[in-house]
Amino acid sequence: MNETIHDIIVVTGPTATGKTRLAALVAAKLGGEVISADSRQVYRGMDIGTGKDLSDYIVDGRSIPSHLIDIVDAGYRYNVYEYQRDFLNVYNDMRQRGCFPVVCGGSGMYVDSIVSGYRMIQVPVNTELRSALSDRSLEELTGILGQYKNLHNKTDVDTVKRAVRAIEIEDYCIQHPFDDKPFPVTNPLVTGIFFDRETRRERITLRLRERLEGGMIEEVQRLIAAGIHPDDLIYYGLEYKYVTLYLLNKMSYEEMAQKLEVEIHRFAKRQMTWFRGMERRGITINWIDGRLSDEEKADLVIEMAKGAG
Repeated sequence: MNETIHDIIVVTGPTATGKTRLAALVAAKLGGEVISADSRQVYRGMDIGTGKDLSDYIVDGRSIPSHLIDIVDAGYRYNVYEYQRDFLNVYNDMRQRGCFPVVCGGSGMYVDSIVSGYRMIQVPVNTELRSALSDRSLEELTGILGQYKNLHNKTDVDTVKRAVRAIEIEDYCIQHPFDDKPFPVTNPLVTGIFFDRETRRERITLRLRERLEGGMIEEVQRLIAAGIHPDDLIYYGLEYKYVTLYLLNKMSYEEMAQKLEVEIHRFAKRQMTWFRGMERRGITINWIDGRLSDEEKADLVIEMAKGAG
């Protein structure tokens, strides 16, 4: 059962490192449940390409409950604001039930939105305001922005477009006060699975071959047949982009497989860059040797959770 001093445990890392199985094992040991932090597993019908390895959630014959998987239809464009909102709903419910949350996923922005503890708001476009500001110079817009007492958007406003958007955000926040209570996750234990570069590449290559042979092309065909526009599938990137281009006769099978493999390797590199950026901002990621067995990794995470983290 839960003896950890942390309010959540995060299992992250680049693609093809075995995060789901580790998260399920840790959740089982703590009497917890898994909350996905994967930006594509939210979509229904996108299973093989996103790696919804449901068998990984079976531990000792018991299915570990998972959340934020299959929550929106394919074709929709889910975003990080919606993810943080949905995460908080699940997190608060689990806490009320006395259930320990184990977050699992490699979408760096999603993980970051949880462990960094910042509140996100979704500000719609205000066409009327934009029209009123359309003839203002950057200097004038900066002056208008400086009249707001507490700036919510602290990004640089070095262009007219950014300045208008910043004013738009401030105006919205005044008209629609939002919940600025402290973020409930205050002491996360963040762990990451790490393989050396060559091993990671081998795992990516093997997994891609298994997916291509295991029905990924047929999965994309079903999505298109169900009415999902090819442009939406291309928007999701990686497997869905390149398999769609192949099905549209934009490239050969060999070209699709080759380019897709290269892009997944690049994606894994970008994931590591994001994680390193989190570390530079003071977020501790406890890296675990991927060569350990799943049980060894899970026991190591539990030991970390019982200590100072």
